[in-house]
Amino acid sequence: MGRVHLGAVRQGTMWRVTEPTSSEPETYGDGVAVVVVTYFPGETLDRFLDTLEKATTREVQVVLADNESTDGAPERGAEREHVRLLRMGENLGYGAAANRGVASLGDDIGWVVVANADLEWEPGSLDTLLEVAGRWPRGAAFGPLIRELDGSVYPSARLLPSLGRGIGHAVFGKIWSANPWTRAYRQENGEPSERTAGWLSGSCQLLRREAFDSVDGFDPRYFMYFEDVDLGDRLGRAGWQNVYAPSATVMHLGGHATSRAPSRMLAVHHESAYRYLADRHKGPAWKPVLAAIRAGLALRLKLETRPGRATN
Repeated sequence: MGRVHLGAVRQGTMWRVTEPTSSEPETYGDGVAVVVVTYFPGETLDRFLDTLEKATTREVQVVLADNESTDGAPERGAEREHVRLLRMGENLGYGAAANRGVASLGDDIGWVVVANADLEWEPGSLDTLLEVAGRWPRGAAFGPLIRELDGSVYPSARLLPSLGRGIGHAVFGKIWSANPWTRAYRQENGEPSERTAGWLSGSCQLLRREAFDSVDGFDPRYFMYFEDVDLGDRLGRAGWQNVYAPSATVMHLGGHATSRAPSRMLAVHHESAYRYLADRHKGPAWKPVLAAIRAGLALRLKLETRPGRATN
């Protein structure tokens, strides 16, 4: 499969994306890079970069794929060695910005971490992810164990959402957290172990670049949310594996960017959920089901954003 290159040109200390050009498949080297999608990251970006230095003994390139931040944090981050700022020129959303960040890398880079800025790396965690990747020759995406600020483990390796699980989770998830649909979807049973998963949290993934290219990266139609679910599904359909690697650990501060407009982000979440299901259930027979799902999501959005109800 041919690849599309979104080039990048330097302008002073900044980088801008150029027009895409097509090319034939290429063989990548063993280099490692980290693409951080930034949107008003504030001080979280400093912690991300500080802890990344202790997460690996390898020399790592860092690309800050910035969605039009104006808080100055990406510019400060780009003053560090091996860190460069790639401006999107507008807010493209998570997946589209990540794609451009990956496409700006040289062919010596065969492994790419795509991550949020509001993460803190445990010492040695990136090296551990790379070690796990060496055990899975068909592994395309590798996700670490993600801890919340309170120390709890976030369920970051899940089954793909089916209609049954999706509806059960959507209806009962907020009012009955232990319901069987949510528990099955979130895969919360037992101790964390290295295993395959349907999809991995997009907040931090190590990606085999060859595999990422083979499915054309993230689908840019997903502005935010479900771009990681969609990617995991398409990688699996293409014969690759999504691998949960809990021997590597990061901490996710969570919600830093989305807290700027919680009601809007909730609407975007529901739009993405509907797109994911509609993409996979096409044809006249599914139209009544999809219409009911759209109506249910609209009702849920109305209830969750009504005056007096917290939306974060």
